[in-house]
Amino acid sequence: MADTNRQWRLAAYPVGMPKQSDWTLAEGPVPEPGPGEMLIRALYLDVAPYMRGRISPQKNYAAGVAPGDVMLGGAVGQVVASNSDRFRPGDVVVSDFGFGWQDYAVLGPEDVRAVDEEVAPLPCWLDVLGLNGLTAYFGLFEVGMAKLGDTVLVSAAAGSVGQIVGQLCRLAGCRPIAVTSTQAKLAACRELGFADGVAYREESDLCGAVARVCPRGVDVFFDNTAGPIHDAVLQNLAAHARVVICGTVSLAARFGEPDIGPRFLRHVLVARATMQGFLVLDYKSRYGVARERLAGWVREGALAQRFDIVEGLENTPAAFLRLLHGGNIGKQLVKL
Repeated sequence: MADTNRQWRLAAYPVGMPKQSDWTLAEGPVPEPGPGEMLIRALYLDVAPYMRGRISPQKNYAAGVAPGDVMLGGAVGQVVASNSDRFRPGDVVVSDFGFGWQDYAVLGPEDVRAVDEEVAPLPCWLDVLGLNGLTAYFGLFEVGMAKLGDTVLVSAAAGSVGQIVGQLCRLAGCRPIAVTSTQAKLAACRELGFADGVAYREESDLCGAVARVCPRGVDVFFDNTAGPIHDAVLQNLAAHARVVICGTVSLAARFGEPDIGPRFLRHVLVARATMQGFLVLDYKSRYGVARERLAGWVREGALAQRFDIVEGLENTPAAFLRLLHGGNIGKQLVKL
């Protein structure tokens, strides 16, 4: 075991798009677990769009990271020392939020879940078998109320949540449509079962492009981006459409500022559409059932995953910035 614990700490709240200098790499002693606690060594660290909101002084749905704090985040890790009767040294566990960008963390047994590599490889536990799988599941079926035959348009479709939503659509008999930045990402989405899609950076008329691939309108819009994509889709809603506001990654450089654009309330009215903000944390009491279903589909080979893995703790901020700039295809992770 190493003698030091490397940690990425927030140096300052980002102004506009975050940059590498917003974090500093610090070193300290490896912590000691207290009664009932465990010392865990990171194997994979999570980086995800939600983290942009946590490094802002703006009011958010959960507590943020203040300058000087260790950057928050989930991890798959191995238990090094344990004072808990629930986990032993050598066990592999996953933490959804509480590990942080560091080599080692001390956590309680209530903060982690056991990882079963016979069900799925380690990276999957921060993807389809982690919060992203739950986000896709509840967002699509509970908020989006997707049903057989629906046209479901997914923005940021080549990202972790997006690629899972597309495959769940296929399992539910829906027609998934991808919106992503490039043809390479669009090809990756088609490999996962998306019926069609739009590479928005190549379109001069985004509204027309959405109409082209959704000629009967959009029944469910799984919105991971906000911004111009949102505006284009609102002009193409089918009757009684459901709009799921899951993320706003396109606003990463303007966090806290108004998302100014056209207002399409008339389109919402005419379509009799509903629009709902969505947080997977609201469904905690039902995580178990959803995880069982997702794990079953993984075992059957019905849910594939793509990963974009960066090596080394020292590259964690760069991996996060890569994600915010849309450089990843699949779930972005850092391997230690």
